[in-house]
Amino acid sequence: MNEIISLKQKRHQKELKYEKRMLRELSLAEIKAEIDTCFGGFSNIIKKPVIEDGCVDFAIESFLLGAKYSKFGYLGESMNQVNKRCQLDERQIIDEMFDYFLNFGKMNDQNISFDEIYIACEYFVHNWWKQGYLKGEKRYKLRLH
Repeated sequence: MNEIISLKQKRHQKELKYEKRMLRELSLAEIKAEIDTCFGGFSNIIKKPVIEDGCVDFAIESFLLGAKYSKFGYLGESMNQVNKRCQLDERQIIDEMFDYFLNFGKMNDQNISFDEIYIACEYFVHNWWKQGYLKGEKRYKLRLH
């Protein structure tokens, strides 16, 4: 019996397949090293083991967002133009990451600079967006999408 698949379902399947391929380009060791780089300076106020799993999730989400929008770079837009296209999505990830830090970071110091933590979250998310974008654009150029 033949199943009828809607166009929406077909697009969703294609998107999941692309995301799986892109995730093969990602290294957990790289993500953990980036967590140390971005948030190591806050080790006296943020408990790293508590936030590490969340950071991995945010890195993956940012990476996949960059990869998803990389097709526009392949079509001729600059990275900055493409980043402006998904500014709301990227900002949402940054805000969610910052909220995650506030709620689960087990911050134990009164001298917390929330601005510095927010800036570190921005850097972390944008860096993973950029890596996803570059790897996705490379896959488009090699016609591996």
